[in-house]
This record gives sequence, structure tokens and C-alpha cells, in this order.
Amino acid sequence: QVQLVESGGGVVQTGGSLRLSCTVAGSGFSIDAMAWYRQAPGEQRELVAGFTRSYVGSSAVYADSVKGRFTISKDFAKNAVFLQMNHVKPEDTAIYYCNAAFHDLPGPYWGQGTQITVSS
Repeated sequence: QVQLVESGGGVVQTGGSLRLSCTVAGSGFSIDAMAWYRQAPGEQRELVAGFTRSYVGSSAVYADSVKGRFTISKDFAKNAVFLQMNHVKPEDTAIYYCNAAFHDLPGPYWGQGTQITVSS
């Protein structure tokens, strides 16, 4: 059984920084792609940043709204992705979800979600 375990959410002031982590728990898997999504109240879930074409070899893609402020990174040894969020804005307030696709496993898989609130 494969699970995505997220950590790092919370409350941060405008202009501050926060770092999210997502680790794949389980065994017998091969990661095809990993990404971070977010969903604000009343809004659709949207892609924030991710290695959407290949976890191993591809470069990251970013939503226009976070380019230059957020950075996604990965750790192969830990089967993890991280989202460094700098210069956060109130409009970044949302539930952030880790997302992953695995080779030969039906999906996608989602983490439990972590709330980020940016106070003005």
C-alpha cells in the first residue's frame, strides 16, 4: 500500500516563508510524477508546481502565480518532494495537496492536504 504523507502547513504572515514536505510511504513502487496542488475555498484545485512529466528526469513546471516565489525540489533517496514558499501572499491561502503517479499503479494518489493561511 502506498501513501503520501505531507507536513509543514500552518499560518504565516504576508511576505514570509514556509516549506512543505511530501514523502511516499510504502514499498514496491516506482514514481512517475509528483506535484503540489492547492484548493482555495470556492475554487477549483489547481497545479502549483510539479515534476509532471517525469519525477526523475524532468524539470519543474510552475503556475504563473507562483513563479519566482515558490520552488519545488525532490529527494530521490527519500522518495519526497518539497515546496519552498517565499514571499507568500494572502491569495496563497489554500489547502495544499501532494499528488503522485506511480508506474503500474492506478491513480493518481493524493495526500491528506495541509492548510496554509497567509495573514495580512
